[in-house]
Amino acid sequence: MNTFSGSLIGEIVTLPIDSKEILYDTSYYGQPKGDVLELTLIEAAYLIYKGKITVNSENKKLDFEGFMCEASRRTGNFEVKYIVFKDLRERGYFIKPGVTDFRVYPRGGSPGRTPSKYFVYVLSERQPMLLTDLVRQVETASNVKKELIMAVVDEESEITFYGAKLRSMKGDMDNARPGPAIRASLLEDRVMVWDNKSSAQLHNEFLYGKPLDEIRLQLSLIEAAYLLGKEVIEIRDSRGRILTTNDFADQAVMVESDFPKKLAVYKDLREKGMVVKTGYKFGSHYRVYKKVDQKNGMLHSEFLVHALDNNYTFSLPQLSRAVRLANSVKKQMIFAWEAGGKISYLDLGRIKM
Repeated sequence: MNTFSGSLIGEIVTLPIDSKEILYDTSYYGQPKGDVLELTLIEAAYLIYKGKITVNSENKKLDFEGFMCEASRRTGNFEVKYIVFKDLRERGYFIKPGVTDFRVYPRGGSPGRTPSKYFVYVLSERQPMLLTDLVRQVETASNVKKELIMAVVDEESEITFYGAKLRSMKGDMDNARPGPAIRASLLEDRVMVWDNKSSAQLHNEFLYGKPLDEIRLQLSLIEAAYLLGKEVIEIRDSRGRILTTNDFADQAVMVESDFPKKLAVYKDLREKGMVVKTGYKFGSHYRVYKKVDQKNGMLHSEFLVHALDNNYTFSLPQLSRAVRLANSVKKQMIFAWEAGGKISYLDLGRIKM
């Protein structure tokens, strides 16, 4: 077996061009440039590990340990990226550097013969992840028709792969139409509809609230705010004073600090024809249905939706718990936020590579 000798220069390793036939033409390592083959530090580390190359730095030969230590000083997150690179290569994928971290070709595909399929974004479980950074990576991949995969490496070097994509939300349900305002009262952290006929219509036809008894209907603060904005209900406080939408929002924020962002997402989902109910039991803001068969009731929601601020920072262990729970109950985990007057939706789910 030929072993090629290379030189470490900055953040690349250069090999003589006679290595091209074996390393590049056959196995797609590196990039030819003039009379040398240039390898990334991660490619070089893997080829040292495989015994295919040796590397010198300042007239000193670096073994695998020495090269790993040197490379980690020269580039951030090196060892985590190496773990993912090695894992994917040994699963049979060809990998090239990318605008995220890696471009990965589908099994059976290769550079120059087929387009890459995935952009892979590598993170340690300890790294905080800004929502804006993740969205930028998703959009970068989408713009060139690639799928974004997050590869999260835990403290025991196990890798969890997540598919991430922006998506639209669309349902098939009708919304309550404005009409004569229905009388309702704000008690403390919920709103009560007193009229039997109105309660039945809101709940049975439009799937709002939960009956208190055979006559009265309880609405959440979010549901009540939405219906108030649609002029479907008129809300009075416990002293009988009529509340404007602003009055009601001011009181709701004192009860629930997340109220504004939750309401923005709720409004958008309802306007898109979806049924939105609390997701408390699943650790998220909402469980969401595309359509509810009123004969059979609410059997299975398709989505869990959690509302975020647009400057939100993910904790990856928390993200892992949310996605795992959603998968365990056969739902898709969706994160939603408002920016520029528009609600966006990010679909995150575990995938196998």
